[in-house]
Amino acid sequence: MNNAGAMDSRMIVILNDNDMSIAPPVGAMAAYFARLSSGGTYLYLRDIAKQLAKILPQKWEERARRVEEHTRTLWAGGTFFEELGFYYVGPIDGHNFEHLLPVLRNIKDAQQGPILLHVRTQKGKGYGHAEKSADKFHGVSRFNVVTGLQEKSTARSYTSVFAHQLIKEADKDKRITAITAAMPDGTGLKSFAEKYPDRCFDVGIAEQHAVTFAAGQAADGLKPFAAIYSTFLQRAYDQVVHDVAIQNLPVRFAIDRAGLVGADGPTHAGSFDLAFLSNLPNMVVMAASDEVELARMVVTSAAHDAGPIAFRYPRGSGDGLVIPDQPDALTIGKGRVCKEGSKVALLSLGGRLEVALAAAAKLDGFGLSTTVVDARFAKPLDTKLIAQLARHHEVLLTLEEGASGGFGSQVLNFLALDGLLDNAKGSGGLKVRPLALPDEFIDHDAPDIMYQKAGLDVEAVIRTVFGALGRQMNETGSHLDLA
Repeated sequence: MNNAGAMDSRMIVILNDNDMSIAPPVGAMAAYFARLSSGGTYLYLRDIAKQLAKILPQKWEERARRVEEHTRTLWAGGTFFEELGFYYVGPIDGHNFEHLLPVLRNIKDAQQGPILLHVRTQKGKGYGHAEKSADKFHGVSRFNVVTGLQEKSTARSYTSVFAHQLIKEADKDKRITAITAAMPDGTGLKSFAEKYPDRCFDVGIAEQHAVTFAAGQAADGLKPFAAIYSTFLQRAYDQVVHDVAIQNLPVRFAIDRAGLVGADGPTHAGSFDLAFLSNLPNMVVMAASDEVELARMVVTSAAHDAGPIAFRYPRGSGDGLVIPDQPDALTIGKGRVCKEGSKVALLSLGGRLEVALAAAAKLDGFGLSTTVVDARFAKPLDTKLIAQLARHHEVLLTLEEGASGGFGSQVLNFLALDGLLDNAKGSGGLKVRPLALPDEFIDHDAPDIMYQKAGLDVEAVIRTVFGALGRQMNETGSHLDLA
């Protein structure tokens, strides 16, 4: 806007002001403008101008009307925009088409420099349930139109598991704090704030500030958990590098909405955090395969003071597993073997573990004995375990809910530098296949369909194994058979 105002370009900006972000606005600036638009001084000046318009002679009536309009513009924020070089129009009722449409036509035809149209709207207007719960209806799954109730799984969501475990850790350690960037509901921190209002901080829609704020707390001896969606953490990458990683500060990053996110689509997909965090010195990166693992990662992060640590978890519900009252902390950089085999190894990070286990069961049926490992850590890697997989299997697949350049790339880099691709089992050498999100943005759909499109479902795993072994695969109905 500053650039457009200075150039005096012909541009129309429409400010859709519904007085809401996903959560109610916070901070000094929001409170300031709210006081201005509702304060006694503003209302008093507007009332004087209206009264003058009624009693003054007709030649003064237009001037009084302009005083009233100027008062409204001044106190509603118009002066701020006009100082930037914009011609300010508004605020007007965005739900009143008889007012809105003529204004739109007028500013479209106006031979003016940059224009800002200030439109006031109500979030969810016209649907009572949305009007009362604008935050809940920001992004919805299927819901009953009459009752407004959304369909929910009986299993707990990963977000609620994170929030519940964080509260338990905060009960034991007063240094633990929580930080959100205008997403207290979405990140689950609303419940944390209700119990510990003095230890939970909503910094508004400012992820960069959230990370730097967390770094400041960590430098002062606190244990901050910055809960940020994966897609929004991208905004703060510079701060993650310069304010956290370079200084090796123990900031805990709780990365929600990892992987593909169904109805939220490509704009909210958590595709890149594994890649852009795993290449940072001093950073520990974890990914939860189920809700028990997530609880253990919260405990691990709370106990980790050696530097920054991040753990990622998907949108939606878990598997309905029972979480221990006192989950154990993980050993940094150690994975776990979930199933042992001898020919194929599936090395999974995060939410694809269930797919790996299902694929392994089918591969066993084809005579391909399969090992399944939950890597847990993208950084540091469990190099001892990976080396064992490389030495004792013909095929090694990595699976991750992230873009190429993340976990699979870290594994390949280790195997190459350690010479494990040179002296592998079998005359054909070790066959490594990294499975990650494709180099494209995947449109919103049901998560299972999105992962099928991404080539990260059971059939894709089996097809990749067969291809690595040079075998053909026939599809008969919904079954896969060895040709």
